[in-house]
Amino acid sequence: MKSFITFTVLALIIGLISPNAGLAKSPVPQLNLSNSGLALRGYDPVAYFTLGKPTKGKRDISVKNSGGTYYFASQNNKDRFLQNPTKFLPQYGGYCAYGTAVKNKVDGDPRIWHIVNGKLYFNITRSVDRTWKRNTNGYIKKANRNWPKLKNR
Repeated sequence: MKSFITFTVLALIIGLISPNAGLAKSPVPQLNLSNSGLALRGYDPVAYFTLGKPTKGKRDISVKNSGGTYYFASQNNKDRFLQNPTKFLPQYGGYCAYGTAVKNKVDGDPRIWHIVNGKLYFNITRSVDRTWKRNTNGYIKKANRNWPKLKNR
């Protein structure tokens, strides 16, 4: 018994097991949000489509949608978003497209982005993005299959 306790304490110290092991985990939100509820790290979702680049939005031009707060660079972008939010929202709640394809729900970086067939995708790092670009359509198909199961966990 003493060796089991010693092993458990050592495992906790070096991080082999979580101190919450055995406890129910709270699900990761469906939207990739900051602790304050900000979506896309404050980047304007419409600007990817209109300006072709990540553009920071302004706090005073914002809207809440599906549990997240979105910032916009202009009132015009906000108005376009309000007309059709789903057109501008990133796929997989803003999580990494490649991660979703390989059954992981990980952060998506709004500075590492692509528009494919009119849809916005993020990836977590440039190296992951290079992998994703090798088979973009295949990874999108896998991610589309995986997202319904991943989005609620």
